[in-house]
Amino acid sequence: MKRIIVFALGLMLTTGAMAQDEAPQGYQFTDQKVNPATSVKDQSRSGTCWAYSCLGFVESEIMKAGGEELDLSAMWVVRNIYFEKAVKYIRLHGHLNFAVGGNAGDVITAIRDYGIVPTEVYPGLNYGTEKPYFDEIDAVLKAYVEAVVEAPNKTLTTAWQDGLNGILDAYFGERPETFTYNGKEYTPKSFAESLPINVEDYVDLTSYTHHPFYEKFILEIPDNWRWHQQYNLPLDELMRTLDYAIDNGYTIEWGADVSELGFNRTLAIGIIPEDEVESMEGTEAEKWGALTPAERQRALYSFERPVQEKVITQEMRQEAFDNYQTTDDHGMQIVGYAVDQNGTRFYKVKNSWDVRPPYDGYYYFSRPFVEYKTMSFLLNKNAIPKDIRKKLGL
Repeated sequence: MKRIIVFALGLMLTTGAMAQDEAPQGYQFTDQKVNPATSVKDQSRSGTCWAYSCLGFVESEIMKAGGEELDLSAMWVVRNIYFEKAVKYIRLHGHLNFAVGGNAGDVITAIRDYGIVPTEVYPGLNYGTEKPYFDEIDAVLKAYVEAVVEAPNKTLTTAWQDGLNGILDAYFGERPETFTYNGKEYTPKSFAESLPINVEDYVDLTSYTHHPFYEKFILEIPDNWRWHQQYNLPLDELMRTLDYAIDNGYTIEWGADVSELGFNRTLAIGIIPEDEVESMEGTEAEKWGALTPAERQRALYSFERPVQEKVITQEMRQEAFDNYQTTDDHGMQIVGYAVDQNGTRFYKVKNSWDVRPPYDGYYYFSRPFVEYKTMSFLLNKNAIPKDIRKKLGL
């Protein structure tokens, strides 16, 4: 049975220029296709959305392959990736974005190189809080690597990596060499190998015109510190891939920008409203044209009823990326799609900001929002339509 979610807003436009014979009703979403996902997590005060979103994706992949529902340790990934990032920071003489941010490729690499463990085996909270709280961790690690780079003798000691591991162990906890789970003993690598997935099956997709389509390139964003490569697709094929994946039971790790005014954290919705009179029709354009700029702003983002949204083009995506209007901002997991009361498609997205209203930690993003603000998708290569896979050589 389809799940109908209704969130009615009690907001009224004050301008009188909009229709007064319709009661404000907010957005009403009807889920149409939702693929299995594990519980919503809380990254709390840490910039670790990339770890939570990608591990959520991996957990869904495990279930799709017939495995059990797992809660994999985000802090295991973060701890190991922080070490790798520090090593590269030192090798580049400090010319690298050294911060907690990362991307989905870091998670896949960490599972390949370090294995993985359940959260109950390695909670990674060794500093007195119940949830991730990284203000001190980030500051201490940054100060440490900067001290190593700036040491007056200009020569690395043989102890600096041991010192780094000491800090990481102090905050995250020492990494177990072996552990017991469901009555069986594992190492982190043997546990990863026991899972019914293959990390070599996962690929990154993006869509930008400053590199050739159907080839791989390094997406030039600060959090891509490892210089992972993405396959480049035209926008229409990127979105066709997204729909195909969902329809065939796959979820997607979504690297996105949520800095738009059309993203409302409280209402858990993301839209790209049309703001040009020339793009509107009939009485709607007449009413819009009569509003002052302040009234237009209020009307655009009142969310009191579904609004007309922009038609997103490849050129718009590129311009936003080139002008820093689209940045590597947030990672989430797309699990399915829904329609609003007008039959307009929205994508259902699992976030890592805890279970919260109105949709228990899930969010709805319009198709134009996803087209405009997607940085990258990470997904199973088998979730890509065959004709597109052939173009990519997969």
